[in-house]
Amino acid sequence: MRALVVAAPASGAGKTVLTLGLLRALGAGGRVVAAAKAGPDYIDPQFHRLAARRPSVNLDGWAMSPTRLRALAARQGAPLLIVEGAMGALDAAADGSGSAADVAAALGAPLLLVLDISGQGHSAALAPAGLRALRPEVPLAGVILNRVASPRHQALARSALASLGVTVFGALPRSPGLHLPSRHLGLVLPAEVADAEAVVSRAAEIVATHVDLEALSASALPLAPAGGTGARLPPPGQRIALAEDAAFVFAYPHLLADWRARGAEVLPFAPLDDRGPPAEADAVFLPGGYPELHAGRLAASEGFRRAMAAAAARGAVIWGECGGYMALGEALVDAEGRTHRMLGMLPLVSSFAERRLTLGYRRLVPRAACPWRMPLAGHEFHYATILKEGAADRVFDATDAAGEALPAMGLARDSVAGSFAHVIGPRES
Repeated sequence: MRALVVAAPASGAGKTVLTLGLLRALGAGGRVVAAAKAGPDYIDPQFHRLAARRPSVNLDGWAMSPTRLRALAARQGAPLLIVEGAMGALDAAADGSGSAADVAAALGAPLLLVLDISGQGHSAALAPAGLRALRPEVPLAGVILNRVASPRHQALARSALASLGVTVFGALPRSPGLHLPSRHLGLVLPAEVADAEAVVSRAAEIVATHVDLEALSASALPLAPAGGTGARLPPPGQRIALAEDAAFVFAYPHLLADWRARGAEVLPFAPLDDRGPPAEADAVFLPGGYPELHAGRLAASEGFRRAMAAAAARGAVIWGECGGYMALGEALVDAEGRTHRMLGMLPLVSSFAERRLTLGYRRLVPRAACPWRMPLAGHEFHYATILKEGAADRVFDATDAAGEALPAMGLARDSVAGSFAHVIGPRES
């Protein structure tokens, strides 16, 4: 397997659409291409799956050891792996680790820089020159110029890059139609974008026309040997019911794959279809998602409510993360200020009317109420706020990526627990 990490000097350079175009265009040429996302993003991998027609995986340079990163990359099982970076190439967690460049270094993969040269000419050379100066140990495969206004504009940038010996694999013209809609947690999900397939197909056409795909593919380097599997999160049960619909969409593929590899069975169910966990489930996982967009339907789903109550009564482990945690609470206030009844399994009232961004990695030390007993790595990304937390056990002691102490997180009662933190896996450092 050979790998290549798509990065940029900053967010907004066009990495995601370019990555989708590359995945589809390379695949259309007869290659078998796999995808991955650097960092904790849940949504981009779903677009990767649409473009590559194969599952994507998260490779988190802050939460995962190099061994774990390489093992997950190798598990993608394709001759070529395209990894989409997050933010800027050197942007990292508060402790300075976990950037796209760090992921590339762990994999032994080169960086492909996407340069948005709108408003630039010769200055396009600054980013690759800076990358080489700051991270000389990370190979630079080359660059793709994006949002090119004219042949003269392209020529100015190419001349400056040629003086550095930087390979230019292609130059993409400005294409206003290549746009994916977004909302408060990032891009709108592929299933909700009417023309998602058309955008991917159009991106692939532009990439195939303007990028030297043969040279780009040849620039990928062999993946460094994994040397093991890295630490994996044990399954919370043998038969795990997984909430999976438009309200609960943020389950990490690597966790589900790890649980299945340990012999656990994952049983999807759809709360928005008024379905609850099957009676044979000994664990229930409500992942993050958008309960605030579907609060009315969740409140009216009596079959879901009864099945969840039955699971709790038989002592099944019930775990909710972020949106799943909100659903386990007593009530959720939506963006219009309307209060909707939730499952009432935890003494929590959350609000999307009173919004505040909470974002960052978390080092988590479980208390007795947590389904897992080892130190964990996780992250928070939500706008919902807490209006009420009643008397219940806490789930985690927490610090941020820089080691600053945070208030204890989550609530638990009997076999039901949850928090706003998304668990990525065991903390390996």
